[in-house]
Amino acid sequence: MRSLVVGGAGFIGSHLVDRLLAESHQVDVVDDLSTGSLANLAAARALGTGALKFHHLDVRAEELDELVGRREPEVVVHLAVLPPGLSDRLAVESAILGTLNLLDAASRSGVEKVVVALPAALLYGDVPARELPVKEGRIGEAASVRGVAARTIADLLAVYRAERGLEFTALALANVYGPRQRPEDGVVARFAAAALKDEQVELHGDGRQTRDFVFVDDVVDAVVRATTRGSGLVVNIGTGTQTTIRDLHDLVAGRDGPPPKATARRAGEIGRFAVSPVRARIHLSWAPWTTLETGLATLR
Repeated sequence: MRSLVVGGAGFIGSHLVDRLLAESHQVDVVDDLSTGSLANLAAARALGTGALKFHHLDVRAEELDELVGRREPEVVVHLAVLPPGLSDRLAVESAILGTLNLLDAASRSGVEKVVVALPAALLYGDVPARELPVKEGRIGEAASVRGVAARTIADLLAVYRAERGLEFTALALANVYGPRQRPEDGVVARFAAAALKDEQVELHGDGRQTRDFVFVDDVVDAVVRATTRGSGLVVNIGTGTQTTIRDLHDLVAGRDGPPPKATARRAGEIGRFAVSPVRARIHLSWAPWTTLETGLATLR
């Protein structure tokens, strides 16, 4: 199978590329390297099989249409939606215009399916505790500009499927962590980097806010399954388990690590969050298998 991975030099994308190459896929990576790095693809490039092609390109570029038409991928995976580290304006512009550009190119070139990853917290917003773990289909008030963009992209996928016959699966990802994640892009990576240097970290608020942490290898497995399953659906990818940020810190830093420093809670921060993986079990035959303790051990 020939696959095109947008954001393939990033954290999740590079792990997906490794998996696809291991399964004998032909892989084209599209990445502007604004948050990704060629170093993440070092092992994949070292294989030297010719199965990997890298294209330094913004997903919004006009050249994307020609590239997709020329390479003729069967499946396109978009992992560069709403990347961290950008202002809201730039992130939303890149997300919506880039996704539109990609969907147009894919529909014109006869791509069989598009798989798009969306941050679940942006898609669902601040969910009442009684509704956790949140199920797909919940529509509440958008908590941020990025949340509006995430919902818009989910709607665009449904419209392109109905009007142009472009099949899709949208994966609503919980808090993904694992090797290659930049410290500025995730709380697990930030805590792990501080622990390696025996540095104190800041906790925003009292640390009782919860998140659903899912290991990157489990997420990659879900993406691969979604290339052939779950068509026309938004599917949550997470564990359904809530872990407090304070407990996470204790797991990462250990008993002998420096205690965290409490700071003011960030405005608009979600208090408690986790996603239900039931639909993923039914439609993708997927379930997370990596415990948080096992996943954290890979970062030491």
